[in-house]
Amino acid sequence: MLEPLHSELLSSRSGIGHGFFTRAGGVSAGIYGSLNCGLGSKDERANVLENRSRVAAHFGAQGSQLLTCHQIHSALAVFVEKPWAFDAQPKADAIVTRTPGLVLGALAADCTPILFADPKARVIAAAHAGWKGALSGILEATLDTMEAAGARRADITAAVGPCISQSAYEVGAEFETAFLKVNETYARYFKISGPGAKAHFDLPGFVVDRLVAAGTGHVDNATQCTYAGKERFFSYRRTTHLRQADYGRQVSAVVLL
Repeated sequence: MLEPLHSELLSSRSGIGHGFFTRAGGVSAGIYGSLNCGLGSKDERANVLENRSRVAAHFGAQGSQLLTCHQIHSALAVFVEKPWAFDAQPKADAIVTRTPGLVLGALAADCTPILFADPKARVIAAAHAGWKGALSGILEATLDTMEAAGARRADITAAVGPCISQSAYEVGAEFETAFLKVNETYARYFKISGPGAKAHFDLPGFVVDRLVAAGTGHVDNATQCTYAGKERFFSYRRTTHLRQADYGRQVSAVVLL
């Protein structure tokens, strides 16, 4: 069965359904076991579509109503009013809607999924933020697009879901340099354990702080480590370390009820 995690803040908002879905409850096998929702993976397409249908059904929707983007680690957010075809996904990293019944999803396997809702204006969004997207402005672009749809930033709740934790996110010097070129105070998101050791980056902490700095009304850090939670989550970095050929993607989703 499906085992979605939930944000306490989003759960308290009326008229909003959401879930940070784990890898449990699907039909995929092997390294994709079992709720792989990534159309970009090498998993059997029929299995991925069935998994996505199960997620949609959790909210009383059809599989075609679960919308995800062709994610490109960008700062691009799109507004949607009706479903698009599986093979016509826009290249973007956030989706915004005012249409009830459309299930907006963000795929991830270490990157950060963020679910947004303004229950007063009835505007929701789902965003995918890897380090590139978070640094270049995907969070702010999502908030801007929500405001263009009628939301008020002060009324928006954003929940940060499962992603890779700082203890598992070792990075090179060039990675840290890219952040410091933007803002020297970002050094606080990098931790070095000792002489000669590589830095570890705090992705969820960075995302939470960017949301707060952008004026988001309410921010909930509902993250868990995808790398460490091998029974519950897919992880790109864990797959790389294990030298596996591919990896699944979990989906986080939000819907207006």
